Amino acid sequence: MSYAIQWVRSLVFNTYMYFMLLPWGIVFAIPAVFSRRAAIYCCRSYCWHITWAASWMIGLKCEVRGTPPQDEVLIAAKHQSFLDVLMIYGDIPAGRFIMKDILKYAPIVGQFGLRVGCIPVKRGKRGVAIKKMVADVAAGRLFPGQLIIYPQGTRIAPGVKAPYKVGTGVLYKELQQDCVPVACNVGVFWPKRGVLRKPGTAVVEFLPRIPVGTELPEFMKQLEEVVETRSNELMAEAGFTGGDV
Repeated sequence: MSYAIQWVRSLVFNTYMYFMLLPWGIVFAIPAVFSRRAAIYCCRSYCWHITWAASWMIGLKCEVRGTPPQDEVLIAAKHQSFLDVLMIYGDIPAGRFIMKDILKYAPIVGQFGLRVGCIPVKRGKRGVAIKKMVADVAAGRLFPGQLIIYPQGTRIAPGVKAPYKVGTGVLYKELQQDCVPVACNVGVFWPKRGVLRKPGTAVVEFLPRIPVGTELPEFMKQLEEVVETRSNELMAEAGFTGGDV
């Protein structure tokens, strides 16, 4: 298939993806006010629909490997594009993200994000937010479920290296929960910027848990090693050789 045709298909898909936020938001607006469970179902069903639509609209299939956690854990995930957000959230029962503060003002996305328990963090004030989360943990004010954090703090393109921030380790220690690392190759097909979406098989993989009680330096080392190693393997499996995506 030519580049031009795939680009047009991608544009149509992207438009469809954002347009479909409207009917989802309207249908679930009132139920979500009264029920966090309804808000969670709204978000998960939207994720399911968009990943299904990607398979026939742009030829991008989505595959989840490993065992998505069903209990309360910290999920520390590789973040390459919006697609890994959809795939992770759609396969866990009660996820909540640490998200950029500006997203809480986004129509529909912001309101539902706050309703399901996402935690907004202002740029440059991640440390303050983590201290507040630690305090909320101690006070029992956090929503139950799976807290999803991106240890590198933002989307990282395939082949780009970025440090893992210690805030993930602080949360792991304070939450006193197992950590489930997540690797992915989605950036090979769905880059962090631009219109084009490539056909293929995007993979998100839930890796073996890092049990609660691991010392912080060892936890950070182990987390980075397993996520980066497996993500590199998944990207190589998808044909990525280190060039432009």
